[in-house]
Amino acid sequence: MTPAEYPFTVSVVIPAYNEAHGIAQVLAAVRAYLPHAELVVVDDHSADDTAAEARVAGARVVRRPLNMGNGAAVKTGIRAATSDVVLLMDADGQMDPQYIPLLLDKLAEGYDMVVGARSAATKGGTQVRRVGNHALDAVGSYLVEKPVYDLTSGFRAVRRAVILEFLHLLPNSYSYPTTSTLALIQAGYAVGFVPIISKPRQGGRSGQKVLRNGVRFLLIILRMISLFAPLRVYFPVAVAMLLLAVLSFLISYFITDPFRFRVPNSAVALSMGAVVVFMFGLIAEQLAALRRRE
Repeated sequence: MTPAEYPFTVSVVIPAYNEAHGIAQVLAAVRAYLPHAELVVVDDHSADDTAAEARVAGARVVRRPLNMGNGAAVKTGIRAATSDVVLLMDADGQMDPQYIPLLLDKLAEGYDMVVGARSAATKGGTQVRRVGNHALDAVGSYLVEKPVYDLTSGFRAVRRAVILEFLHLLPNSYSYPTTSTLALIQAGYAVGFVPIISKPRQGGRSGQKVLRNGVRFLLIILRMISLFAPLRVYFPVAVAMLLLAVLSFLISYFITDPFRFRVPNSAVALSMGAVVVFMFGLIAEQLAALRRRE
C-alpha cells in the first residue's frame, strides 16, 4: 500500500535531545517513505542546534522551555500533531524507516496500535538492559494475559484519537512505550507487533545510564503492576503465604510437637499476612480500575 492509499493521514513525531549531528539524516530517511506526512520534532531543550537542523530539514519544531524527559516530549508531540495517525520514532537513527510501511499497513488492517518489535540480537545495550527488557516483556504478558513483545520499543504507529485517551497515564520518562502498550491492551484496543531489526546508534551519547538500568527496570515493573493488574500479583503472594502457614502447622503437628494440636506463631503470622495482602490487592485493583477509567 502506497502512502496515498492509506485511509488516514500520518504525523511523524520525533522527540529529540542533543541530536543535531543526525536529525537531518533521520528526517530525510523518513521523508523518503512518507513524502507528504507531517514531521513534528519536539526539541526537549537541547543544548545544541537540534531545532535549527530539524527546521532546515523541513520539520515543524516544537521547542520545550526545559528538559522534562523523553516521555514528556512524546506527549507534547502527540498533542501538537494534526493527523489521524501518529508514528513515533527516536532521533538517534536506530529505527530504520524501511519498516514504516509495515507498521502503517498493519494499522490499515484495523489495528489501533502497531509496535516495531526488535529482535533480541539487535536491541543493543548492556546485558543488564537486555535481561531487563526480557523481564518487562514477561511481566507485561502475565499482567494483561496476552503475549507482548519489546515493551520498550519507541518505534510505533497509533491512532491519535486512541492514544489521547491515555496521555494522562504516560510518564515523562523512558517508560512511556511500556505504559502505552499495556494501557491499550488492557482497555481492549487491538495492538499488533511487527518484527524489525534496529540499527546502531548514529553518534551522540545515549540518555540511558548503565548503572541505573536495574533500578529503572524494577520501578517500571512496579508501576506496571500497580497500574494494570495488581491482583494478579497480590493474589498469588497471598496464596503462597497461606500455603506456608499450612506447611508450618503440619511441620509442628507431625515433627516438632507430634500430634498436639498447636498452631505455631509462624502459621498465625503467615495466615494473617495472607489475608492482609489479599485485601490490599483488592483495594489496589479497584484503585487501578478507577484510574484507568478516568
